[in-house]
Amino acid sequence: MPPFVKICGLSTPEAVDAAIEHGATHIGLVHYEPSPRHVDLKTAADLRKQAGRHVQVALLLVNAPQQLTADALAAVRPDIIQFHGNESPEWLGVVKRLTPATVWKAVGLKDAGTLERMQQYRGVADRILFDAPAAALPGGTGTRFDWSLLKNHRHTMAWGVAGGLNPANVAEAIAATGAPLVDVSSGVESAPGVKDVDKIAAFLKAVAAC
Repeated sequence: MPPFVKICGLSTPEAVDAAIEHGATHIGLVHYEPSPRHVDLKTAADLRKQAGRHVQVALLLVNAPQQLTADALAAVRPDIIQFHGNESPEWLGVVKRLTPATVWKAVGLKDAGTLERMQQYRGVADRILFDAPAAALPGGTGTRFDWSLLKNHRHTMAWGVAGGLNPANVAEAIAATGAPLVDVSSGVESAPGVKDVDKIAAFLKAVAAC
């Protein structure tokens, strides 16, 4: 069975339709103003409604304050809340208790020590998303991490791989890591924040062939 596929950073109805049509299992909506993929809460809510039950919808936040987190969850009602900043395990635990949404935590995988430190999220994060270490912006940079770090790693939580994936290398990433979920954003764009429906189709075709 191919891995689950999340197409992240969608901002238009056309991109949502393309992800669904070509077989994505998850889509991601980014509510983080510095990102070129940022959507306001009304747009996120509209796209979430459009997606319906065809895919799981993740809302991505980065170091969002408490009130913004509450407002975003109430407005969008995502299936998944994905934290992509320096959020603490304690904060994830609070959110997990107060919302029916599944809680994901993105972790920049720098070295083997990261795999030890991420254990602090065990029991509060429903899935760990391994990404490239944060640069100027967290995520969506087109940078990949060293996939060999995950070779033979014994995972204690559900997980997935992000960071630098594209139609040309996703099969290699899956073979190298055994990822049960892959997450792509900039790798299916024609410009920062502009999704390319042909690249979305190619990415999903490449995963399906695995």
